[in-house]
Amino acid sequence: MKLGCIGDDFTGSSDLANTLAKGGMRVVQYTGIPAQDAAVDVEAGVVALKSRSIDPAEAVRLSLEALDWLLSQGCEQIFFKYCSTFDSTAEGNIGPVADALADALNASKVIVCPAFPGTGRSVYQGHLFVKDTLLNESGMQNHPLTPMTDADLRRWLAPQTAGTVGHVAAQTVFAGHDAIAEALEAEDAKGHRLIVVDAIRDEDLTEIGRAAKGLPLITGGSGVALGLPANFGCKAAPAPWTPQPGRAVALSGSCSVATRAQVEAHRVHSPAREVLAADVLEGRITAEGLTDWALSQDGLPLIYTSADPETVKAVQAEYGRERASEALEGLFAEVARQCVAKGVTRVITAGGETSGAIVEGLSLDTLEIGPEIDPGVPALRAGEALVVALKSGNFGATDFFAKANALLAGTA
Repeated sequence: MKLGCIGDDFTGSSDLANTLAKGGMRVVQYTGIPAQDAAVDVEAGVVALKSRSIDPAEAVRLSLEALDWLLSQGCEQIFFKYCSTFDSTAEGNIGPVADALADALNASKVIVCPAFPGTGRSVYQGHLFVKDTLLNESGMQNHPLTPMTDADLRRWLAPQTAGTVGHVAAQTVFAGHDAIAEALEAEDAKGHRLIVVDAIRDEDLTEIGRAAKGLPLITGGSGVALGLPANFGCKAAPAPWTPQPGRAVALSGSCSVATRAQVEAHRVHSPAREVLAADVLEGRITAEGLTDWALSQDGLPLIYTSADPETVKAVQAEYGRERASEALEGLFAEVARQCVAKGVTRVITAGGETSGAIVEGLSLDTLEIGPEIDPGVPALRAGEALVVALKSGNFGATDFFAKANALLAGTA
């Protein structure tokens, strides 16, 4: 294994795996830390953790365990993958995990770059934009677990890390990888270990990747990985993909603007059932009932809790944030288990926490990377008779659910 990757959630990990596979690497995504060695032909291993919103100390512990396993596989470089909207709080978990990995690897000049132009994320003058809108005005300020209220990545990261945060500006990035490498050296000389690097185009990310050759640790969104396969001389052909016939179900727990639009579009022509958090918490709705409903529908049934931000806040205020989140994630995991046990062969999810709960609930250990559905969202084979699509809340076109189902089924 050449490149070892640690993802802080399951949707982001599949996004990264997709990017590396398109770049010519043989990639496998693992759910949690594997108990055995990787296959000898794996060039990039992506260890997907559910560590984005947990206690920072636990996120660090899991990430260091993942690092130990990846190093034991012979990895020459480590990539810490987080969301392209930099989902985190003042306590972490991006800063604490990046610090711990850098300490373990004795790494300096650690790139911090969540940019992903293909989905509208860019970093300019150290600020993160979603298309033409600052992050804190994009809807991410209403995220139920990691509300993003400041677009300045340097300022947002500062309380999370033990050190100071540097910056490489866009004008330097435009000059290419040699200029970027020199700027990283200069920021390191100033005492900055974590360094935010601007990027607004795929070309910028490719040059940043070239500048990162030989660095022990890189952090960012999947976009920075565009330039990494070439550093290792990888040119593998895409793995063959076999569609999966049978029944399907879609499960959405994201309240992002993009997912809510996708839910509304799907409801027009397909069966959809909204689940209210209060009904789950009060025991008025069960996994058994939802499974029976889904299996009685034609087409692609969608079960969703993608409520508007004010509704989410009201539920959290009444029941507590953790209790509400755990109840919904547990419900979706159980619905997925029951659906698959009763013959469902395609599962489509929306939302990072929801996807993580479902992957864990289904005990999916290894995911094979298939073709791309939408930027950042690949088809994934989870077993001989099971394929999945794990969508981050903010990703995907308006018709994502139907598009994903058609590609997974081979009817696109």
